[in-house]
Amino acid sequence: MKKGVFYGVGVGPGDPELMTLKAVRVLERCPVIAAPRTKSGEMLALDIASAAVDLGEKTIVPLYFSMERDKAVQHAAHLAAAEAVRAHLDEGRDVAMLNLGDVSIYATYSYLMEIFKEQGYETVMVPGVPSFCAVAARLGVSLTEMNGPLHIAPGSMVLDEVLDQPGTKVLMKSGRQMPAVLDALEERNALGKSMLVQNCGLPEETVYADLSQSRPEGKHGYFSTVIVKG
Repeated sequence: MKKGVFYGVGVGPGDPELMTLKAVRVLERCPVIAAPRTKSGEMLALDIASAAVDLGEKTIVPLYFSMERDKAVQHAAHLAAAEAVRAHLDEGRDVAMLNLGDVSIYATYSYLMEIFKEQGYETVMVPGVPSFCAVAARLGVSLTEMNGPLHIAPGSMVLDEVLDQPGTKVLMKSGRQMPAVLDALEERNALGKSMLVQNCGLPEETVYADLSQSRPEGKHGYFSTVIVKG
């Protein structure tokens, strides 16, 4: 029996209207949809996709991924998720794994893709709108200018290494690190050229167009993207 194809489908940052026509077609065609699920049961990527595609007749496979920094723990979670998907691929059913944003940028799909590639399965990546592109559009700013570099990094990186680079800096998934990010920007007198969008494209979206004028307080969402203009 021919084995199924493992698709990674980028569903964009939150607004279902930002899903590509190709993503919609792949989801309509695949009988099995694999979707990351949090401990609390939330399946955000599935919620986004369901607003653009009727998934009522699909088989939904929840995937649990550990947020632990221990690489062994993470790898074990990836293997368990791959095992849940493999059962369908071996039966000849194509599986589309949903991924927030794009499937090539800090994407969980990439870990499972490498596992299946090594085992001889066919894998296909369907790109999506990256969160930082949607954030820039929401803010009405350009990320780059002629000959200007663009640096993209997780907020957990050593901030000095990122913020001292020339050009525009994008700090993704900065929620937990937000206090440190704001402190680092203030030390560099860079708050006036820094912007933040939390939960871009989602109902709880919050926009800070100038962090020198207003900044977030209290808990900071995981999907917090900071743009620092060069």
